[in-house]
Amino acid sequence: MSTETSNAIASVVRTRLTDPAAIRRTADARPRFAREGFARPLFILAADHPARGAVAAGGNPTAMGDRHELLARCAEALARPGVDGFLGTPDIVEDLMLMGALDGKLVLGSMNRGGIPGATFELDDRFTGYDARGIAEGGLDGGKVLLRVDPAEQGTAETLLGTANAVNDLAERELLALIEPFKSVRENGKVRNILTADAQIWVNNIAAGLGRTSAYTWLKVPVVDEMERMMASTTMPTLLLGGEGGGDVDAMYASWQKALEIEHVRGLIIGRTMLFPHDGDVAKAVDTAVSLLGRDDA
Repeated sequence: MSTETSNAIASVVRTRLTDPAAIRRTADARPRFAREGFARPLFILAADHPARGAVAAGGNPTAMGDRHELLARCAEALARPGVDGFLGTPDIVEDLMLMGALDGKLVLGSMNRGGIPGATFELDDRFTGYDARGIAEGGLDGGKVLLRVDPAEQGTAETLLGTANAVNDLAERELLALIEPFKSVRENGKVRNILTADAQIWVNNIAAGLGRTSAYTWLKVPVVDEMERMMASTTMPTLLLGGEGGGDVDAMYASWQKALEIEHVRGLIIGRTMLFPHDGDVAKAVDTAVSLLGRDDA
């Protein structure tokens, strides 16, 4: 961590102690993402995992649990050319705003973080983070919802209802609603997402139909086999998620590049594989991912 970054994080700690109202002032004054930016393929960094208790990354079970290290890595990634935005919970978003790392960026607020991994209520994924009002008042551009659908779990019904309400509330404010849908199953007490084309086709249709209007709905989906057939299930603008990483890195990048050829795949929204790459080089990982978008401005 550079001395400059360390000092910036220390300043955040002091501000939270002595002048918490500075968070709102900073949000109000923050330069916003230019609307015309939606016309190009997007790269968005994601770091909303810790609020759900998911802090493992890169083989380290507590990697994302060190907030100072996480902020430093986020700031480094956000400073790379071609990085358009950030997805996070209020705590991390506000830290990065105070550091100036989100100036001019597209910022999405993570809304439901109540589905703690391993909990009996995991699939009753309550809205414990941002709501639409907080997203609007914080000067953000939209909200993201995790939607895991398991027909065998009663809690799924509440998550579906909460997602529909979030879509409605965001649309009323003309804010983007990014839904991350999975067909899920609980096996031996652990929830697993079914990453096949057929499963994703099924859940994409459920996600797209939630709320009074789909005008502001986007999807966030995994890369699966038969990607073209899966993506034919929706007309929604779609971003690709990166997952936990590991395995063959070159194959991962190749799969993203191929999926980006599909017309309504509008970019990448990647977290742990960028922040905790196998070789530890955050800048290199981000630059490689951004290069896949084929943009001239990066």
